[in-house]
Amino acid sequence: MTASLHPHEVYERVGGMPAFETLVDAFYDRVEGDPLLRPHYPDDLEPGKRHLAMFLAQYFGGGDVYSAERGHPRLRMRHAPFEITPEVALRWAELMAAAIRELRFASDVEEVLLRYVAQATPTMVNRLPEQEGGLPQRDERGG
Repeated sequence: MTASLHPHEVYERVGGMPAFETLVDAFYDRVEGDPLLRPHYPDDLEPGKRHLAMFLAQYFGGGDVYSAERGHPRLRMRHAPFEITPEVALRWAELMAAAIRELRFASDVEEVLLRYVAQATPTMVNRLPEQEGGLPQRDERGG
């Protein structure tokens, strides 16, 4: 059994920042044409692209490239103003996974990247869809 790749080893394995910039470009190319996600982004996508590339590079072993410029990532806080429903989060994950697969990273790198997407995506949900009637009512018989 081989040891699995540690996330902090990914940066060097993929060739550094250019690989993350390429990944983010592939992701944002999908966002631009997506009717669900595009409205959640500002008109100018360039600052967000840069921030995401820096964040991913830092997370995957590229040093403090994000934190040096923007401070602690605080992802939930930074995304709080945006309505991220389960549907929006899932679409984000689908488009990011497609971008990762498009770049044909080595299988162990792809596995680590996709695992991160799967783990991080649910944590970003900050709005649940409104359901008719709200929360289920307690059964009067004690249920």
